[in-house]
Amino acid sequence: METRARYALIGLFMLLVVLASFAFVYWLENKGGFGERETYEIRFQSSVSGLLVGSAVLFNGIRVGDVTGIALNPAEPQEVIATIAVAKGTPIRDDTQVSIEQQGLTGGIAVTLTGGISDTPLTVADDGVPTLIAPPGVGQDWTQSARDAFQQVDQILEENQKPLNEAINNIEVFTDALARNADKIDGILSGIERMTGGGKGGNPLFALKPATDLPPPPDQEPVWKLIVPEPTTLLAFNTDKILTQPAPDESLPLDNARWVDSLPIIVQSTLLQSFDSAGYAQSVTRNLGDFPTSSQLQIDIRQFHVVTSGEPTAEIVFQVKLLGPNGEIVDTKEFKTSAPTNGDDARAYVNALSAAFDKMEAELVEWTTAALDAQPVPPVVVSPPAPPGEMPDEMPMPDAGDMPPPPTP
Repeated sequence: METRARYALIGLFMLLVVLASFAFVYWLENKGGFGERETYEIRFQSSVSGLLVGSAVLFNGIRVGDVTGIALNPAEPQEVIATIAVAKGTPIRDDTQVSIEQQGLTGGIAVTLTGGISDTPLTVADDGVPTLIAPPGVGQDWTQSARDAFQQVDQILEENQKPLNEAINNIEVFTDALARNADKIDGILSGIERMTGGGKGGNPLFALKPATDLPPPPDQEPVWKLIVPEPTTLLAFNTDKILTQPAPDESLPLDNARWVDSLPIIVQSTLLQSFDSAGYAQSVTRNLGDFPTSSQLQIDIRQFHVVTSGEPTAEIVFQVKLLGPNGEIVDTKEFKTSAPTNGDDARAYVNALSAAFDKMEAELVEWTTAALDAQPVPPVVVSPPAPPGEMPDEMPMPDAGDMPPPPTP
C-alpha cells in the first residue's frame, strides 16, 4: 500500500507539472506578449544583406513582430521572400511602405513598415498569405550604393577618356601660354584698372568753374527767354577723359585724370551757372518745355584739349548759333580761346583748360545777352473797348451749328 501511495504521489506531481506547463504556454500566448499573430510575406527585389530570422519588425517605429523566415523565390532568383509575424490588429494596408534600416551603429537590421491611409486589403499570394512588395533597392546599404556610384563614375570616365585627355592637354597649353605672357597680362589688367578708375585712391576727378569776369546784372528782368540745350560734339570729345593732342591728327587721354562727367554735360551745366551769376536765373534754362516761346543757344564743341606739341597750350573752340523763338538764326559766332600751361602734369593741364574756358564763358554770356536784347519786341495789339450794347468787330458771330439746341420742355 505504501508503494502504491508513493506512485500515486509521483503521478499526481507529474500531472501538475504538465498542467503548469500548459498554463505557462497559455500565459505566454495571451498575457506575456506572444498573443495571436498574423503572417505576411514581403517580397524584396534586391539584396537584403544582414536581415536574419528573428530580426525585428517595426511599424511606425514600434516593434510589432519578428521575421520568421527568409527564402529565395525559385521562380525569380533575384527576389527574396521574407515571412513576418506581427501582432494581430496591426494596420497594414496595400499602401503600407516597406523598408530596411540599421538599428544604430552596431545593431542589427530591422524591417520597417510605415502606415498608409488606404483601406484596401493587401494582395493575397497563391499560398493565401497577404503580400507586401518592397521598392527596388530598398535593401541596399550605403556601402553598396557607394560601390554602384563609383562604378558609374568609372564607366563615365572610361567612355569619355579621349575628350578628357584632350581637355587636360588644352588646359596645359593654356597655362603655358599664361606663364609666357604673364607680363602682358599684368599690363592689360593695369590698363583696365586705370580705365575703370580702380587702384589705390583712383584717378582724380576735375570740374569746370563758372565765369568770374561777367558783365553787371541787368536793371530789370529781360523780356526774352533762353534755352541752353546740351552741346553737340564729336565722339572723341563726348567723354569724361581729359584729352591731349600730341600731333594735329592724334588725340590721347590723360592716364591719371578725368572730368566728373562727360564734357558736353559739364559745359552745359557750367554755362547755366554763369548765366545765373550774371543775373539771368529766371530767363535761362536747359529744358525745352520750361518756356512756351524762347530762343535757343546751340553750341558745337570743336576743340577742347591741350596741345602738347611744343609748349603745352590749352585750346578751346566753340561754334555757336543763336536761334529765335520761331527757329530763325539770329546770329552765329566762333569762339576760340587758348591758355598756356605752367607744367606738364594733369593739374597744370586742367588749370589751363579752366582758364581758357573761363574767358570764353564771359564772352559767350555777354554776346548772347546783347544779341537777345537787340531783338525787337513784338508789339502787343490791344483792341479798343466796344460801345455799350454793341459787339466788337473782332468778335466773330457764333455759327448756327455751334449754338446749343433750345431746351426741350
